[in-house]
Amino acid sequence: MLTIDYRLLGVRDGERILDIGCGGGRHSLEACKIADCLVYALDVDSEELGNLRQLFQALHEQEEDRGKWALIRGNILNLPFPDASFDKIICSEVLEHIIDDEKGVSEIVRVLKDDGMIAVSVPSYLPEAICWKLSRDYHNQPGGHIRIYKNGELASKLKQNNLIINATRHKHALHSIYWIFRCLFGYGREKAIIPSLYYRFLVWDLKTGTRIVRLIDDFLNHIFPKSIAFYASKVHGESNEP
Repeated sequence: MLTIDYRLLGVRDGERILDIGCGGGRHSLEACKIADCLVYALDVDSEELGNLRQLFQALHEQEEDRGKWALIRGNILNLPFPDASFDKIICSEVLEHIIDDEKGVSEIVRVLKDDGMIAVSVPSYLPEAICWKLSRDYHNQPGGHIRIYKNGELASKLKQNNLIINATRHKHALHSIYWIFRCLFGYGREKAIIPSLYYRFLVWDLKTGTRIVRLIDDFLNHIFPKSIAFYASKVHGESNEP
């Protein structure tokens, strides 16, 4: 399940891409599929990186990859790269986990080329606030969420770092419902009947991509999105944001 839309980010052949907090690697793998680029997948979790290595190797064996890749163990607060190293940077669902998110944004901008673009996503305010209210365990986990971004808060921090927001997208409304079910029925009880049945529905939707479900999700994204994604650039000019 991709949160970042590569049509908006515009990944091209020959570019250097950084995926910060890559986790399972869904965005890194997709970048290697669509372009002859060099992807740096960075995460603090060495186990996640080991699993991702196997996925990259499987992708190559299936001849589905176009790009090259490198796995880096590192932290967003001290990125191990020189200034202006990357054409495109992805930072999806990371900033809500770190204490100094302003330092994180500053580091992203530091390693971005002057004509580069970034895509940053975080949980949106309303579903996140509901989950925090319903269950302390939802966010009180090792490596869990430590903040809720209010409307406009992240956009303001991006602009303070001389970024121009080109587009904003709201994503995964149907997944908001799943996490609310998890919190209602006990965060650790994911096998409870309602959360487990709804999870099966989400898996089915990911496999089938049924048009009616996509239309429902698109509609609910105007009301109740799980994530909000910002696409921004360092170049000077006017934003197309309304």
